[in-house]
Amino acid sequence: MKALRFHGAGDLRLEELPLPDPAPGEVRIRPQAVGICGTDAHIFRGEFPSAAPVVLGHEIGGVVDAVGASVQNLREGDLVTVQPNTFCGVCRFCQGGREHLCERMRAYGVHMDGGFAEAMVADARNVYRLPQGIGARIGCFAEPLACCVHGMDRLAVRSGATVLVIGAGAVGLMLTRLARLAGAGRITVSEPDEQRRAAAEAFGADRTAAPDALDGEFDYVIDAVGSRPTFEQAVARAARGGSILVFGVAPAHATATVSPYEIFARELTIVGSLINPYTHARAVELLAQMGLEKLNVQTFPLAQYGEAFEAQARPAGAMKVVFLPQE
Repeated sequence: MKALRFHGAGDLRLEELPLPDPAPGEVRIRPQAVGICGTDAHIFRGEFPSAAPVVLGHEIGGVVDAVGASVQNLREGDLVTVQPNTFCGVCRFCQGGREHLCERMRAYGVHMDGGFAEAMVADARNVYRLPQGIGARIGCFAEPLACCVHGMDRLAVRSGATVLVIGAGAVGLMLTRLARLAGAGRITVSEPDEQRRAAAEAFGADRTAAPDALDGEFDYVIDAVGSRPTFEQAVARAARGGSILVFGVAPAHATATVSPYEIFARELTIVGSLINPYTHARAVELLAQMGLEKLNVQTFPLAQYGEAFEAQARPAGAMKVVFLPQE
């Protein structure tokens, strides 16, 4: 089978690998649509820890084509999505019910072979059947949507409160939609690209603005980009008593300058959001309500991985880049 394997910073290769067979408790999946996540781009540039060599890709929609012994919940032909993270089960975080903070967490597409391939295997416990009428091209959004659901759980938006979302990429748009579903009052989206600002309105924003034209303060601020400027903007735009969600993944070495006094005097709350603990099933149920068919998605076969990662890196243009590994 063909697979796109990471060998080190800047080194991706399209290779021929043996077709994997599912072990007991596993299924083999033929990925049909796999999104390029910002984390994939960070891994490619050497900015995020991962294993090497490893097949990247953790935003997976596909079809089950082989079932290992003892698997009861899935059968061949099922359209599925994958919750990519696995946990050790014995560290203090796992035993305390916070598995997503596991000290030895491993993930398909980061530490174990993932979905940028014509086939992959996954533990059946990590595989979720898609609802009827939801295909793989929408199903591949279940993983990032599950992360967004966890972020919104952390932020706990109150009905009628004002919300600022910084960034109108795919996750910014999903967070905007979730804020609207949560009953937020006035939602503003800060985004430099005009086309993405228009998309934010379609996903529920009441107002959009370029970063240099933004004014006002907000009860809740979401940094959906992950950078020094956007984090500093988030802190600056939070109202007294406001809460800030750091959602976008910044490079591991990035730093920002904030005033501890401002956090104290304005009684700000800053929360992080890591992956998707126990929210994948909820995300699957939400897929039909998210309007994801409105996203400007650009698709590529695996062989055009160079062009795909270039498209993902462009600040304007497609809101999401997706591999179609069977093409």
